[in-house]
Amino acid sequence: MTTSEGRPRVICHMMASLDGRIVTEEWPLSADERREYEQLHATYGSDGWLCGRITMEQHFAAGARTDADVARTYDGPPREDFVAPGEHDSYAIAVDPRGKLVWESGDAGGDHVVAVLTERVSDDYLATLRARGVSYLLAGRDDVDLPRALEKIGARLGVRTLMLEGGGGINGSLLRAGLVDEISLLVAPVVDGRVGTPALFDIEGDGVAPHRLTLAHVDRRGDDVLWLRYRVERAGGA
Repeated sequence: MTTSEGRPRVICHMMASLDGRIVTEEWPLSADERREYEQLHATYGSDGWLCGRITMEQHFAAGARTDADVARTYDGPPREDFVAPGEHDSYAIAVDPRGKLVWESGDAGGDHVVAVLTERVSDDYLATLRARGVSYLLAGRDDVDLPRALEKIGARLGVRTLMLEGGGGINGSLLRAGLVDEISLLVAPVVDGRVGTPALFDIEGDGVAPHRLTLAHVDRRGDDVLWLRYRVERAGGA
């Protein structure tokens, strides 16, 4: 389902400890507890999922380009987006402003890879993405224009429901921009306690205001996992 703004409905779907941390690798969880995350993800019937550059580099991309390669930028006229030919049932969308990620193919776990980039990314990098069957959308000159990016994800890719799945930086950026419609949170029966570990929403900069949520659903799952669903209130209560 799309929103009245013409962008996909955005569900921030995450697993967190009781203290709001999201790095799960060392948590004492059973295989069944970890499977809950993907099982509940599937209930939304989404068309794609979106992560930030760091999460994609850690779990899905083939690595990162050197700083020297990334420093080669583009200052010419606007260029076209590229959607690789073929049928794509679901999308793995990487917000990668400077084009740091290395992709060996356009596939990530069976989903088609789409890079969301700024207009400063070099022609050479875009040519490499095209040659490897990776789609890309250009949104913003120096930083990714998130509202514009979501409009393109809806218009160019046909995505109607998008799962936002971290890390805390990209979650916080979309929340601050008013682009998150629902938070789907699995609270694991774990206290992390590690100082400096990424949290659900890490928002940088001045003028950060807390966001009001409305509880929509509570479900106690197996092995003491709690599933909470919240609607995100708009400014002025809209």
